Amino acid sequence: MLIREATEADLAGIMLIERSCFLNDAWSEEVMLSELRAPHTFYVVALAGDEIVGYAGLSKLGQSKQADIQTIATALSSRGKGIGRAMMQVLTSKAADLGAEEIFLEVRADNKVAQKLYEVFGFRKIGVRKKYYQPDNIDAFVMQTTLLRKDPLVLGIESSCDETGIGIVRGNQLLANVISSSMDKHAIFGGVVPEVAARAHLEALNPVLNEALEKANVSLDEIDAIAVTNGPGLAGALMVGIGAAKALSVATGKPIYAVNHLVGHVAADILANGKVETPTIALLVSGGHTSLLLVRDLLSDVTLLGETIDDAAGEAFDKVARVLGLSYPGGPEIDKAAMGGNPNAIRFPRGLTLPKDMLAHRYDFSFSGLKTAVARHVELAEINKEQINLADVAASFREAVVDVLVAKALAACQEFGINRLLLGGGVVANARLREVATSRCQEAGIDLRIPPFSLCTDNGAMIAVLGAQLISSGALPSGLDFSAESTLDVRIVQS
Repeated sequence: MLIREATEADLAGIMLIERSCFLNDAWSEEVMLSELRAPHTFYVVALAGDEIVGYAGLSKLGQSKQADIQTIATALSSRGKGIGRAMMQVLTSKAADLGAEEIFLEVRADNKVAQKLYEVFGFRKIGVRKKYYQPDNIDAFVMQTTLLRKDPLVLGIESSCDETGIGIVRGNQLLANVISSSMDKHAIFGGVVPEVAARAHLEALNPVLNEALEKANVSLDEIDAIAVTNGPGLAGALMVGIGAAKALSVATGKPIYAVNHLVGHVAADILANGKVETPTIALLVSGGHTSLLLVRDLLSDVTLLGETIDDAAGEAFDKVARVLGLSYPGGPEIDKAAMGGNPNAIRFPRGLTLPKDMLAHRYDFSFSGLKTAVARHVELAEINKEQINLADVAASFREAVVDVLVAKALAACQEFGINRLLLGGGVVANARLREVATSRCQEAGIDLRIPPFSLCTDNGAMIAVLGAQLISSGALPSGLDFSAESTLDVRIVQS
């Protein structure tokens, strides 16, 4: 399908659709021709081959900040193929280019399909014209939408795991980033419990939202759009954030954008450095995810090179900490225990790094065998009644994890000829990971980007800035029919 600006030569094809779609309300050829010729209108046609299968028109007068959708129609035989949506996208983008700040339209009260399409673009009913469509005596709904600025004010909601995050950004400028962690509630269980996490999100959302609005010094009325994580993550936890975002969208009339949690971690670099330099390799390491991404374009071209096939790196830290008698969360505890230890004292296995493994799992990760090796080391020491050197065990375990993470990330940089590496995720707080990554990247001539730690952990600011990027690119809102996707594919940046 091709969409292009309409010309007078398209009149016959347009009129065929006009008469079949609008019947008693159809415009005459004279009226339609005057619309095509008018200096203040912009009409497009949708083509399937040489056949006109749709048309739509916009009116925008001079310096006015308002634009009007004059008409839109799709051939009866071509409906259900997204043609109307595509033409609306062209018209709204044109309205923004012409300097319009809001768009109006009228729609038959009995045309529910058209109303649903307009709602996708943020249109809301603002009035009724009684018996406007004659001779059918059908009311007209007047609908209006506001065009978002290129530096939209976006509120982001993140609830994929155990942190309730609300962030507010204007374009790429961070205004607020408030996080409430339920980690203490999970500590007694030695790991994240999904039901506990969901309940904690319910308790934290309102206080965190109010604090974020106060810190940003804005009101909900001033927010242009709402962005929310809809995956990947814990389904129950995601549903809490999604429910809150949808409620806010309905209550305020603001458009909503459902975005990918992992891509949000990459977008966090925008808040630290103004933009994400692409292409880049991104290594995301957290309690729930260990993923290696190739990012050619933040919004349209993200590829998963590899991920964990069992325990994520953060999860391995938690489990090994338990084996060593340390508390939850394991990452900071192992960092402390490893101080003064010899990272080469014990040669723990490096999962999926043998030649036979690299054929099928070149960029995948596995830490389950490493965890088992540490447990076996401790068990043998107990059987032989030997005192283990906690610092050496912790340092050696940590070194094995870091070695695999950095080696695979740098191998991806080399294979794809990319001299940039971006780190994200809560495990980036690990001192040894940052140290080794910095050293090896310097040796390899690779530009290493590590956002501030507050932007590495799960947070609403990264979700907000990803939403802002989508808005500025002209992406449509997500509507209200999306759901939580616990295993959402990284290639789906927006649902």
